Amino acid sequence: MFWILFIYLIVAYFIPEGGVVALICMLGPVLMAVRKGRYWCGHYCPRGSLYDKVVSRFSPHKRIPAFVRSKGFRVFMLFFIFGMFGVQLYVNGWTWAGVGRTFWNMIFVTTVVGVVFGFIYAPRTWCTFCPMGTLSAWVSPKSPQIGFPKVCVSAVCQMKCKRCAKVCPMQLIPYASRGDENGYLHPDCIKCGRCVGACPTKVMKMK
Repeated sequence: MFWILFIYLIVAYFIPEGGVVALICMLGPVLMAVRKGRYWCGHYCPRGSLYDKVVSRFSPHKRIPAFVRSKGFRVFMLFFIFGMFGVQLYVNGWTWAGVGRTFWNMIFVTTVVGVVFGFIYAPRTWCTFCPMGTLSAWVSPKSPQIGFPKVCVSAVCQMKCKRCAKVCPMQLIPYASRGDENGYLHPDCIKCGRCVGACPTKVMKMK
């Protein structure tokens, strides 16, 4: 999927009107999240694919700073990005070319920022405070969608295994649960399924 991002950046640079197709990546994640959570982020997002397939090869895979996950910072980023989007629209004008150029500028700048954070911390650092990801998390279903047997949430298993947490690109803790057989689904889970694949006993199920 990351090739789509490269093609978009090249084509929309020379044909600004084409930049408006980025609207798909703004509306798609939120609309899909109403039923499937941040599924778009883990399967269809070209930028997410770039982080997973390319940036991950050069990233130090450090712990993502806690403050970028905080509600305050994410709300700030949401208003900041949309505010900058509005400023860009004012500068570029409301023509098709102007709107397209605005989308291109925002996609290019945020992609660069995401790559830089990926080189400093972890590949999907940007995804933890991406404005569209934040909106998607807010509208995601609240019901649990990862199944565990009770042994997975025992203290002994958490101390010895933790493989699901080690492979999570969002650095979440899939085994954190209420203590029953319904796993806790963090709203930032991108449904990539890596935790399920990493489970040595193959008892985890993604509903």
